[in-house]
Amino acid sequence: MIPALHNLQFLQPKLLPLAMVDHHHADPVAFPIAHAIEAMSWAGWILWLPMISLVLCGACAALRIRNKLPAIITVLSLAGSFFVTLLLYLNYHEPVTIHLFEWFNIAVGDGNSFVAAFSLYVDKLTLLWMLFVTGLSCLIALYASEYMEADLKSGYARFFAGVSVFVFAMSSLVMGDNLLMLYLGWEGVGFASYWLIGYYYQKPSAVAAAKKAFIVNRIGDLGLALGLYLTWHHFGTIQYTEIFAAIQHGVDAEHGETGGWYIKYIPFMLMLGAFGKSAQLPLYVWLPDAMEGPTPVSALIHAATMVTAGVYLLCRMYPLLEALHPLALPTVAWIGGLTALLAATIGMAQFDIKRIMAYSTVSQLGYMFLGVGVMTTYGGAYHVFTHAFFKAVLFLTCGAIMHGFAGQLDLRKVSGLTKMPGWRIVSWTMFYACLCLVGFPYISSGFYSKDMIMAQAFISHGPGFTALGVIALVTALMTAYYTFRVWFRVCLGPVQYEMGDEHHGDDEHGDDHHGHDKPHAPRWAINTTLLIITLGAIASIVLYYTHWGQDMVAGSSAGGGVPSAHHGETHGFWDDPHTWMPWVASITTVVGIIIAWFFHLAKREAADQLKAILLANPIIRWLPTAMENKWYVDELYHAVIRAPLWIGGHILYWLDMNLLDFAIVDGIAHLPRWLGRAFRPLHNGILQSYAVSMAGGIGLVALLVLFMPRILQWLGGGG
Repeated sequence: MIPALHNLQFLQPKLLPLAMVDHHHADPVAFPIAHAIEAMSWAGWILWLPMISLVLCGACAALRIRNKLPAIITVLSLAGSFFVTLLLYLNYHEPVTIHLFEWFNIAVGDGNSFVAAFSLYVDKLTLLWMLFVTGLSCLIALYASEYMEADLKSGYARFFAGVSVFVFAMSSLVMGDNLLMLYLGWEGVGFASYWLIGYYYQKPSAVAAAKKAFIVNRIGDLGLALGLYLTWHHFGTIQYTEIFAAIQHGVDAEHGETGGWYIKYIPFMLMLGAFGKSAQLPLYVWLPDAMEGPTPVSALIHAATMVTAGVYLLCRMYPLLEALHPLALPTVAWIGGLTALLAATIGMAQFDIKRIMAYSTVSQLGYMFLGVGVMTTYGGAYHVFTHAFFKAVLFLTCGAIMHGFAGQLDLRKVSGLTKMPGWRIVSWTMFYACLCLVGFPYISSGFYSKDMIMAQAFISHGPGFTALGVIALVTALMTAYYTFRVWFRVCLGPVQYEMGDEHHGDDEHGDDHHGHDKPHAPRWAINTTLLIITLGAIASIVLYYTHWGQDMVAGSSAGGGVPSAHHGETHGFWDDPHTWMPWVASITTVVGIIIAWFFHLAKREAADQLKAILLANPIIRWLPTAMENKWYVDELYHAVIRAPLWIGGHILYWLDMNLLDFAIVDGIAHLPRWLGRAFRPLHNGILQSYAVSMAGGIGLVALLVLFMPRILQWLGGGG
């Protein structure tokens, strides 16, 4: 895969021009023309193979097949999707639209129509995403074939069917040539996420996490739906190429607009969708709880692929964000920077290693949004690519530990993994992935992608962007600390462990079966997957050197085509952040690792002593408590949103049952019965009763005759 990547210059001016323009010295570059062709319809197999896998997995479930056939089907199908993606890249020359079939063509009056074909828009941004989506999906499915063995007699086929749905939906999201196909994939990955987070449906916490993810994402999805509608309402199309062409010729954020008042809100609607799907403030709270799903789900959906959908949306619609509102990109940058910082502070105080990695994902997604917002979309997308590999490794190694130690994830209860037989591959692949996450200088892919973003924050002209650069550096220090806090605690030190209370790690299908009281080392499927993805993380460094070279390091280009503010004016070391950022970031990273080494390996008791000192200080004890309790954000949301809605729902339920149903609906229904009961004694078959009824009727008629004219005169206003 990697040799084919060196030409993926997907964010050079000819592809996303508005993102790449020097607004002070250059004119906009023309948008590319995407040629519509049908000869490459074979590219549709990227989508059809996961759908075939879904159908076959469903058949396996219906036929009650209790072996690994669903895993074999899924792995082969996803391998086929990756192979077709690779062929598509090798045959790529220029942006093309590949028509598959007509989807929607609806007349909307005045000779207009709503058109949305099921077509693929293929450029280098599409190919970059699809290479790691299909490649990692295949490898993680291979990992899951061993990890999910305990469920062979129950939900094995159901799990791989969910993975197949996800890959189809993600492929539709990335490859669609219009916003409606993107929305189809957007909702599809949300559904697949709900399906797989709640896989252990008999576990209340998993069910609650699945509902939380679904509901929080619906907020962002509403924003995306509104943005899609407003885009069509203004531009009259949802095709990417037509929208970009219209932007270039008719809309400018600095000098006015050509549409209605609502046009300036389109970027904010789109970014609301991105914030929900990619777990940014204020919609990030679902992602840490999503760790209740199986670990392959965490690695595939909530680390490597689905959560990057928001970043993809912003990269794809970057010209629209830039053109329609001058504050759109600064908003993206600030939300990303603050999310990165907040998630890092929470990750420092957690003990569940999988949850720590979840908060690190939220934090790294914040870096990606920061990168897009400070006008280095290349940096943001490149960090997506590198992050997909090393974060997948981190989650999969955590899953291997959970799998082998019967569900144990507390970093205080597992130690010395490197000294245990069968755990060296897990330990050292985790080590390299940790180096990538913290951006260790020169030997890790994260160093190149993340440091570029931080440098660009100091270069770009925007409200408070220098402060964002400082926030990014502080976050990098925290990331180095909490990441190696995990590795030093779990992989080094004396051999000590306490088994969890789950039987998920018991292997009944191999020769190395251990009891529930002993660790169970991973076998070939897990170890092979970890090694291959780690090699992918190492190889992703190649992108940096083949793509920018030494010119980028020297600061002559900032993020794939946006000239540095100091371009042509560099007089010293500190004049260009791209020159000094590698040194500053490296020192920051090393300091964070040293602090983690001291407190969690060299002198572990010092960490407990420091925590005790902080908790004993009445002035500062709130800080570690708040960090450990995730800043009480969930409690705040419960008090401000969930509880009032719950109370309001119960009040409305009481009004519905007692006022609407009982007093009005049931009351009206009972009125004839009550009248019937009142007059029933008059119809009892006794002659005297009938005489009384007749006399009463005559009296009533007489009263009406006497008073009716006056009543009518009064009603008519005659007095």
